[in-house]
Amino acid sequence: MKFSNFNIDKEYILSLRHQLHMYPEVGFDLPNTVALVKDELEKIGITYTEKYGKSSIVATINDEKRDFTIGIRADMDALHIQEKVDLPFKSKIDGVMHACGHDAHTAMLLGTAKALYAIRNEINCRIKLLFQPSEEGPESGAKMMLGNGVMDGIDVIIGLHTENWLPAGTVGVCCGMSMASSRTFAIEFFGKTAHAVFPQSGKDALAMAVKTYGSIQHMLTREIDPFAKYVCSISTLNAGATQNVIADYAEMKGTIRTYDTQLDEYLINRINAIVKNTADEVGAEGKVISSFQCFPVYNDPVISDLVIKSAEKVVGKNHIAEMPIKMSSEDFSYYLTSKPGVLFRLGTKDIMKEHVSLLHNNDFDIVEDVLYLGSAVCVQFVLDNMDGIANTIRGCIY
Repeated sequence: MKFSNFNIDKEYILSLRHQLHMYPEVGFDLPNTVALVKDELEKIGITYTEKYGKSSIVATINDEKRDFTIGIRADMDALHIQEKVDLPFKSKIDGVMHACGHDAHTAMLLGTAKALYAIRNEINCRIKLLFQPSEEGPESGAKMMLGNGVMDGIDVIIGLHTENWLPAGTVGVCCGMSMASSRTFAIEFFGKTAHAVFPQSGKDALAMAVKTYGSIQHMLTREIDPFAKYVCSISTLNAGATQNVIADYAEMKGTIRTYDTQLDEYLINRINAIVKNTADEVGAEGKVISSFQCFPVYNDPVISDLVIKSAEKVVGKNHIAEMPIKMSSEDFSYYLTSKPGVLFRLGTKDIMKEHVSLLHNNDFDIVEDVLYLGSAVCVQFVLDNMDGIANTIRGCIY
């Protein structure tokens, strides 16, 4: 069955996106978003469960056809950003906006659900639709859902993300390693105050932080292979309260992105050692608090090729793009530690504009007229692969 043989409700998807965009919610606190998704699933006639964790919804089509199951995921949360785009459906929630396209992702998955349910009797497999909270939050919604068993019974999983690097209507896939792992860290120094004219009587936390910053930069340039793919950035430094008092406390925050979990471990271990040595030199205390956020996204080569073939039927070969590898991260990777899959892209860039805002900016916007194509690719993928997929990489590769 080809794209022309099934129906994608374009206006339905746009209407849902507008509703979601006007009332964005953050993290796991998604009562209105969850209510909208549940209401739409009930209108369509699709059963769902909320058993996989707070603000998560998993809907099932063809539950009786369990020989092969395809999962499709959309994230639902927004960001703490004040929207600056003058849209008729601009965010009505002060300081919160959908600046990463998750409103579009949720709308496209509901559009996919509606189209698949209409032809469910022609589909020879089970479909699980994963509506996920907190992709942007400090605690991963994907990790929560995976831990609660959401991937049990799912054989392959796909996800779709809007992409303002790509012209509207283009589908992009990065085969293999495509996005980096993510680790956050905070460094704290606990010193002793002193009058600024008697620095010898204190323990300068700011000086410790500055020395640590330099030592980390030296470590990165002299201990790490220059061909390694990684980012280690310290983005904040806060210390002191006034000009004539030696700071007794300093805090630094940063992030590590890699494609190699051994390199990630090496970097955070060296940061711990540098902090300890710096504090020990002056008899003070240093502490590192670190959180591993998510694994690299590895797009299974077999499934990547199948997504491309399905997308070609929808948008044509001339609108398929090879996505470059990225240092950004996505918690979709948690699902891929359990089963093979692909996170692919739908181009939403307005090529007529000189400036196109990217993710997490307060002027972020997309060409929304192409969203129906994202749903169509997901439906086409199900139709093309409902009898199973062989030769994929199984389980965690990290």
